[in-house]
Amino acid sequence: MLCLSTLKFGSHKKLQAILALCFIAFINVANAVAPADKIADKTSDKKKPNSQYEGLLPLEELRTFTRAYDHVRTSYVEEISDSKMLEYAIKGLISELDPHSAYLDKEAYAELQATTSGEFGGVGLEVGMDEGAIKVITPLDGSPSQKAGIKPGDIVVRIDDQPMKGKTLTDATRLMRGPKDTPVKLSLQRKGVDDPIELTVVRDLIHVQSVVVKPVAEDYLYVRIAQFQTNTGRDFAERLRDNLKLRPKTKGLVLDLRNNPGGVLQASIEVADAFLDSGTVVYTQGRMENSNTSYAATPGDLTNGLPLVVLINSGSASASEIVAGALQDHKRAIIMGTRSFGKGSVQTVIPITEDRAIKLTTALYFTPNGRSIQAKGIDPDVRLEKTSGVGQKAPMAEADLAGHIGNKDGQDIGSSNRERDAAINDDTLKDNQVLDAINLLKGLHILGQQPAAVTDDGDKRAPAIAPNIEVRPPAQDKSR
Repeated sequence: MLCLSTLKFGSHKKLQAILALCFIAFINVANAVAPADKIADKTSDKKKPNSQYEGLLPLEELRTFTRAYDHVRTSYVEEISDSKMLEYAIKGLISELDPHSAYLDKEAYAELQATTSGEFGGVGLEVGMDEGAIKVITPLDGSPSQKAGIKPGDIVVRIDDQPMKGKTLTDATRLMRGPKDTPVKLSLQRKGVDDPIELTVVRDLIHVQSVVVKPVAEDYLYVRIAQFQTNTGRDFAERLRDNLKLRPKTKGLVLDLRNNPGGVLQASIEVADAFLDSGTVVYTQGRMENSNTSYAATPGDLTNGLPLVVLINSGSASASEIVAGALQDHKRAIIMGTRSFGKGSVQTVIPITEDRAIKLTTALYFTPNGRSIQAKGIDPDVRLEKTSGVGQKAPMAEADLAGHIGNKDGQDIGSSNRERDAAINDDTLKDNQVLDAINLLKGLHILGQQPAAVTDDGDKRAPAIAPNIEVRPPAQDKSR
């Protein structure tokens, strides 16, 4: 590669020839590691069987590349160094593959490492590509973006007055990241809103608390996983054990994976494994031998079979879909909500220098029953849209009417008491999907399912949900 930045050329043809030779020389070096890759001259294609050209690099396309490189190098309005042009070429090569493959320069690579570790400076916004636009997948819990009112599905039009059209996810992320207490201007388009939404969001140090476990509705646990980070699996197991030990009469759990954009594969496997005794959690298939991997659950269900409802929506992607798909296929949980995002591809981060890497899609995820998640997502067992209005002021009751006949047991309950009872728990139960999930768990318990409480001595009680329980939506008419 050094020849591209050190030689001087006298003519275009000479430049093209030397560029081609340098490129071929570079490829030949690679061929020393992978001899199957060779260069084919298409002028002789008709003389040899096609089977001889599997994996060959076409010489004519290499010539085309060097011609284009030559014109940019000599004719572009501003002079660009060879090293920068080659970096652009790599970016273009990777970005044309799919929305999730990317070239990571020094800053982008550092940002990726910071994100998976769970601490970085920024606005706390998870974004993705949608038909060339920067689309909000979800604001992170407690982040400046969430506090500013940014919603999943918003389109980021401008960042600090820079148009996002034609920009990559890396470009957008880089502009939104920055030191704590510094402002960033965001211009958003929202479905149903005619005018752009202009916001100034003050960056903060984002500590992504990926796992929250808390009691709700007396004998039930609410578990929220915001993102799958390196330590999510460990943190999840520790907090779940602690809460179950403190509350041995727990009757069921709600696992909230809504607007969870995914993250580290191993963390999702550990979370699913916490509810499974055996069997496949997920498997991957790709072209490379090491891309074909199956991940199995280890013995031991941390909850001893407690009934489980998993909440998903269109913002649940990748690793969160792996968890939902595994628990659904094993009939270990009832999946409730709306269809998930459908990101069923594996991205492998491959370092190419000390501080640069490529994020390359290398395989596809499949659930234990062989379902592909890619571009389809996970369909919930019970479809339930999120609505507003839950937890509002209680309507008038009989006990509020003047002169009403009293309850013989002395237990008159008016609207003020109803509001007080509703306020015993925090705002979690004002979410209709969480509330309905709790009600479903209560229904299972009322129908005779005995809770499998976790006791100090490790004894297991009878499973709280029969393994053959399965709730499915009515069959849809596919003839339309």
